[in-house]
Amino acid sequence: MEQKLPLPPFTMETALQKVQLAEDAWNSKDPERVCMAYTIDTEWRNRTDFINGREAVKEFLKGKWDRELNYKLKKELWGFRENRMAVRFEYEYQDVEGQWFRAYGNENWEFDENGLMRKRYASINDLPIFESERKL
Repeated sequence: MEQKLPLPPFTMETALQKVQLAEDAWNSKDPERVCMAYTIDTEWRNRTDFINGREAVKEFLKGKWDRELNYKLKKELWGFRENRMAVRFEYEYQDVEGQWFRAYGNENWEFDENGLMRKRYASINDLPIFESERKL
């Protein structure tokens, strides 16, 4: 049986650990690594995209990191209860034309009993920035 530690119900310590593990995985820009944190039948909303299943997540992430170059992400725990978390994040990336962006957003996460993310709902806004305005 697949497990992704730490497992719910979360404490402050394990919730913070889970968020840091997610940040580290996403900053690897490795779709295979990232998608293994999700259930086989995971449900996502990412901006206006609705994505269902681990394999669809992997394909989505491949496309994302083909378009979002020099990607760097920071996540912050906003709150948690039992098997759910709210996370705020910001990330920076460059598009294929060289324009820099900072994306801000919030995610709601729900985990199964094995610590795999069953649901991920993300609201994201992009702001064009100059390279000199980068923070990450």
